[in-house]
Amino acid sequence: MFSKKYEIIVLPVLAVFASLAMGALLILFVGENPIVAYWVFLKNSLFSINGIAYTLFYATPLIFTGLAVAFGFHCGLFNIGGEGQLYVGSMALTLVALYLEGWPAWMLIPVCFVTAFVAGGIWGGIPGFLKAKFGGHEVINTIMMNFIAWSITNYLVVSPFHREGTQVLETDFIPMEARIPRLHDVIPLIPDYVPLNFGFVIALLTCVVVYLLLWKTRWGYEIRAVGISNSVADYAGIPVKRNIILAMFLSGGFAGLVGIHEIMGYKYTFHDSFSNGVGFIGIAVALLGRNHPVGVVLAALLFGALNRGGLFLDLQFESLSSDFVMVLQGIIVLFVASDQLFKKLLRLK
Repeated sequence: MFSKKYEIIVLPVLAVFASLAMGALLILFVGENPIVAYWVFLKNSLFSINGIAYTLFYATPLIFTGLAVAFGFHCGLFNIGGEGQLYVGSMALTLVALYLEGWPAWMLIPVCFVTAFVAGGIWGGIPGFLKAKFGGHEVINTIMMNFIAWSITNYLVVSPFHREGTQVLETDFIPMEARIPRLHDVIPLIPDYVPLNFGFVIALLTCVVVYLLLWKTRWGYEIRAVGISNSVADYAGIPVKRNIILAMFLSGGFAGLVGIHEIMGYKYTFHDSFSNGVGFIGIAVALLGRNHPVGVVLAALLFGALNRGGLFLDLQFESLSSDFVMVLQGIIVLFVASDQLFKKLLRLK
């Protein structure tokens, strides 16, 4: 029915619609009206200015973590350590901003950007090094690195860098010079209470960088070649081990950039357990987006809309709660992973 070149578009769309249909059955099962439920999602996430702004806000960290996972996939690597990498990047950014208080914004902001990327990159590069040099599986190593990152950042925010005068587990607030503006400052149409900030713009620019890096540079060609076949890439003279380490470093760096959105543009402090699992949801975003930057943005917007609309389920339904969003996201992942079923149904060649 469809040629294979349309697979990258057709299969994710089918997965989303199949997931929504399955979700409708679940809503009926608990005694609610799926049409009304989905209208609640749409009305509160896409049909108002503040709804759209909040959707973009929730989508921003998912773009970063989705890019992180997608970049690793192109090198044949499954980076499941986005959570740890974003925590390390965010903590490093926070500490540098606090230590360099007094620097002018034009110097401090770029330093914070680089710090978040490099710290996340180092945390991702360690499993890459273990994979390249010793054959250690990156899935196992990145999972374990998550626990180490959580423990280290938790210790830092509980003890040496805990903000005095509060029982909340958070650091001191970063200086004004390290903060990025809210989009309300340049687009007054966006309500001032919506925390959408320039992190979203940076996320879109990062997508452009990833696209250019992967498809317009020699490094990107080598990384994708390694992802297709290690042995063939090695035979062609491509340094496989170096590209594995590089890919994991860059992947971790993209995850570390979540700190720009969270620390520099939203809370202005490192808050313990702030991520709400965006490092793991980024895996679903990358899968649904077919590991392409444009697809990652679209998938992140979908998940952002679900997160925004799901907040209103508790208010309007007795038998539905915001937890239904997690169920729906899980169903989407299952259908995306079942792409062979759709291929057979559509007879993709």
